[in-house]
Formats: sequence, structure tokens, C-alpha cells
Amino acid sequence: HKQFKVPCRALRDGLLFTFLLQVEPTATVLDIKAKCLKDEEVLQTLPVGTTASFYFSDLGPQLTWGTVFLAECAGPLIIYLMFYFRLPFIYSPKYDFTTSKHWVVHLACMCHSFHYIKRILETMFVHRISHGTMPLRNIFKNCGYYWCTAAWMAYYINHPLYTTPYYGQQQVNSGLYVFLFCQVGNFSIHVALRNLKLPGSKAKKIPYPTKNPFTWIFWLVSCPNYTYELGSWMGFTVMTQCVPVAFFTVVAFVQMTVWAKGKHRSYLKEFRDYPTLRSSILPFIL
Repeated sequence: HKQFKVPCRALRDGLLFTFLLQVEPTATVLDIKAKCLKDEEVLQTLPVGTTASFYFSDLGPQLTWGTVFLAECAGPLIIYLMFYFRLPFIYSPKYDFTTSKHWVVHLACMCHSFHYIKRILETMFVHRISHGTMPLRNIFKNCGYYWCTAAWMAYYINHPLYTTPYYGQQQVNSGLYVFLFCQVGNFSIHVALRNLKLPGSKAKKIPYPTKNPFTWIFWLVSCPNYTYELGSWMGFTVMTQCVPVAFFTVVAFVQMTVWAKGKHRSYLKEFRDYPTLRSSILPFIL
């Protein structure tokens, strides 16, 4: 098999070293008997002689996780508003650009938009996102679910024949209060997790409650951000009394439970003094 060799030079302690970069287009991971280098390792500190071979793998087109998160959030935000404003070709022509007579429909739009605008701003200014990447082809799978479910729930909530919740304004208000409470809680947890880790540091710490009352749930669960996220969608389900929203909430609960249990196991493995009272996502239950 043909090899491509590219010489490069590095100066260390006054001596000249030559590094030999080799790439075999047909090679697989099993063909390479070498040590994987960590991102933080510096070439000048590696225990090598005057010649070293480095193997690189072409991962193909990649996207940063920040870009993926922004795409996942921007799509539902825009799609929902398209249904809310009843753009042409969505409903019957006589309903084009009309507005609903039900206050809960406008309230649902505000809550849905607030949720995804909050997530976009958190992605940009709160979360410490790793430098890892994801294959470009995967973004269609990741975004497809969020975008399609947003269109599904928006179609029914903003439909001209939409019926309001059975228990009226009391049910709407109850769902709204739960939604807003959990949104504030979710944001509080994200800020607490951000403050737990210094910029550029990879040291891991056990998250504990802070002076913010919304973080006190850390005493009971390992991933309260998922707990609050679940509560937000449960509140939105009660407020809109919409089957597609309920379906989205159930699926989100299953997925977040998988993530939370994985994170919980990771905490238990990394920290011997990890609080034993904590559950993964639901206090004392799951």
C-alpha cells in the first residue's frame, strides 16, 4: 500500500528533531499498533527519539457540538412560528395569516419560543462545550427528530379547530406555573454546572447545592437539569392538552433517563465519596 510521508521539524533543547508523518489510506484502526495521544499532550514533551511516526485518520466532514446544538434549537423555534402565524399551504387558504381566538394558543407560542431562545443563549454564553465534533451526516438524524416533533405539535396547537383544555383557565395556569418554575430551575442548574468547572480545566468535581434554592435538588438527583427539563414539558403538556406534546414528553423522558443513568454511573465510578442518597433523574424513584 502506498504511504504518504511529510517531514516536519521541531526544535527542542537546541536539538533538531525530524517527525515523520505517515498515512495509509487503506489502513484501519487494527492495523496501527501505536499509542493514542491526548489533546493536551505537547509534541516537545513526548518520549521519542529523533524520528517519530504519527498516524492520522480522516473523519470526513465534521461539525462542532455547538453548531449541532444551535441547529437543534433554531429549527423548532422557526418551525413553530411558521404554524403560529399560519403561513400559506399549512391550513386552509381562508386561515392564512389569521390568529387564534384562544389565549392559550398565544401563551403556548410564547412558552415554546422562550424555551428554545433560552437554549440558544445558554449554548452561546453558559455551556462549556467541548472541542469535540460530530459527523456532518448525523446532524440530519439529530435535528430531524426535534424539527419534526416541533412541526407536529405546532400543527395541532395552532390549528383553527384547536380546542382549549378541558378544565379551562385553571388547567392552563397550573401548566404555565410548572413550566416557568422548571425553566428557571433548569437555567439555575446550568449556571451551577458552568461555575463548577474553570475555563480550560478538565478537572471533574461533584456538583453540590449552592445558595440558589433551585439547586437544592442536587441533594436528591445527579442530573437535575434533566429533572427540570422533564417538568417543563409536563407543564407544557398540561397547559396545551395536546397529544403530540405528551408524546414528545414521554420520548424525551426515556432519552433523558438514559443520559442521566449514564452520568450517575460515571459519578459513582469517579468519586468514592459520591452521595449515596442521589438518584439519577427522579428523587427516590429512578
